[in-house]
Amino acid sequence: MNRNRKIFITVFILFTSIVILIAVDMGRRTTAPWNKRREVERALPTAKDGVATDTLATDTLLTP
Repeated sequence: MNRNRKIFITVFILFTSIVILIAVDMGRRTTAPWNKRREVERALPTAKDGVATDTLATDTLLTP
């Protein structure tokens, strides 16, 4: 095997390994579209206060 071919194979394997590592890292850091609610819950944890959000809307609609 000549020198140029060895260099090409080495660079190819190195480049492919780097691209695979970057893809795996990106895959771990991103969230699937159907899991967006879980991402918000993890990023901004809020305490449950026991009051439902719907009760606030129905109270304001019932008052004349």
